[in-house]
Amino acid sequence: MNSNQEDFDDETIRKAEESVESFLKNNYKDIRTVDFEKGDYSAPMGGMVISGIVNNNKEATFSIDIDHQSNFRVGAISEGNEFPEIKEECKEKTCDY
Repeated sequence: MNSNQEDFDDETIRKAEESVESFLKNNYKDIRTVDFEKGDYSAPMGGMVISGIVNNNKEATFSIDIDHQSNFRVGAISEGNEFPEIKEECKEKTCDY
């Protein structure tokens, strides 16, 4: 195992996924479903990353860095080609989630 990787327990993963789903649904348009990839949740530089797709669209991918040590707040997000647009009111600042 890489020394930068961490093992995350089921409860930590569940809380991270709940936070990510809430973030996506509150900040992006028309997100109906969120499906998470299972596997390695370790970010290359340490920390936690949650990945998946929205709306059952394999082109609407996301990868989110999440601070699992600070209330599961979302850090950076990487979006796939067909990812939904951010809501107008959430462009200048992140909407609550």
